[in-house]
Amino acid sequence: MSAARADFRVLFAGTPQTAVPSLEALVQAGFSVVAVLTRPDAPVGRKRTLTPSPVAARAAELGIPVLHASRLSGEPGRDTLDRIAALDLDAAAVVAYGALVPAAGLSLPRHGWVNLHFSLLPAYRGAAPVQHAILAQEAVTGACVFQLEDGLDTGPVFSRLTRDLEPGETAGEVLADLAVSGAALLSETLAGIQDGTARAEPQSGEPTLAPKLGQQDGHVDAAQAAAAVAARINGTTPEPGAWALLAGPAPADGPVRIKLVGARPEAVPTPEGNAPAGPRRPGELVVGRKAVHLQCADGTIRLERVQPAGKKVMAAADWARGLPEGARFLTGAEEAR
Repeated sequence: MSAARADFRVLFAGTPQTAVPSLEALVQAGFSVVAVLTRPDAPVGRKRTLTPSPVAARAAELGIPVLHASRLSGEPGRDTLDRIAALDLDAAAVVAYGALVPAAGLSLPRHGWVNLHFSLLPAYRGAAPVQHAILAQEAVTGACVFQLEDGLDTGPVFSRLTRDLEPGETAGEVLADLAVSGAALLSETLAGIQDGTARAEPQSGEPTLAPKLGQQDGHVDAAQAAAAVAARINGTTPEPGAWALLAGPAPADGPVRIKLVGARPEAVPTPEGNAPAGPRRPGELVVGRKAVHLQCADGTIRLERVQPAGKKVMAAADWARGLPEGARFLTGAEEAR
C-alpha cells in the first residue's frame, strides 16, 4: 500500500454485488475513499423488507460515509451533486451505479469520473454487456476502464482486459469473475491517473448496444439451434431468468413455467434416455440416470439445473425423474397457437 495513495480523494459510485470487489480493491490499494454513492435501500424478498444495496452494506462495514441517490438529475440530483462537490474529489470511480451522471457533475472531480464497464468497448454499450455477449455467442469478452463523458459508454478508454467465454458459463458466473479482475484493473488505472502515466485512447470500431433485458428475453424456444438455446439460457442466468413452458402428455397437465439455470450443447449419450427411438421433435426431453437433455432444432443441450414454480433450484436430472412420460417443453410456435 502506497502512502501517496492516501492523498488521492475518491468517490466510489456503485450498487450491486458486482461492484463490491472494486470498492474493496480501492480501499486495499490505499486510496482515500471519502464517500460511496449508491442507490437507495430497496425492498427485497417476499416480505419486501427495505435493504441496503450490497455496496452500501460493505461501505458501512468499512466505515465509509454513504450518499443515497436514485438519480443525479432534477432537484434531488442537484442536492446530491452539491454534496459531491463539497468532497473536494480527485476522481470518482463508477461500477454499475445504475444512474447517469449529468454533464453538470462530470467536472466536479479534478480528474473526472472513470467507469469500469464489463465489455470490450465500443462493443456492448449499455446496462447488460455480459448478457448480450453470451446471447450473441461471442468467444471473448472483457472489461474496460474509460473516462465518463456525456454519452452512453462513449468515452476514451484507459485500460482493458480480455477473457474467453467458455461453453456453459452463465452471465452470473462471468460477471463474478470480471468483477474481481476488473477491480484490479480499476485500481491500477486510478493509480496511473494519480501518477500522470495513464492515457485514454478514443474508442475505435463499430459500436453495439446492450440494453437491459426483460422477462421476455429469457423465453427459451427449443425450435432454435442448440447453440442459440444454450446461449439464451446462459445469457439470461441469473437475471432476468431463462424459462420455458412445460406441457404434460395430456392437455389437462399443463403448461407450467419452468426456470432453466445453465445449459451446454451436448449430444445425448447412447444408450440412455426414455425417449422413443427415431427422430425427436424440438422440445422433447431425454431423461437419463445422471442427465437430462433438451432436443433443439439441430441437436440437444444438457440442462444443468431447473427451478419449478414455488420450489428451489435443483439438479435437472433430479427434477426430470418425477416427470410423466411424454412431458416436453413447448416451442414458440406451439405456444402461439
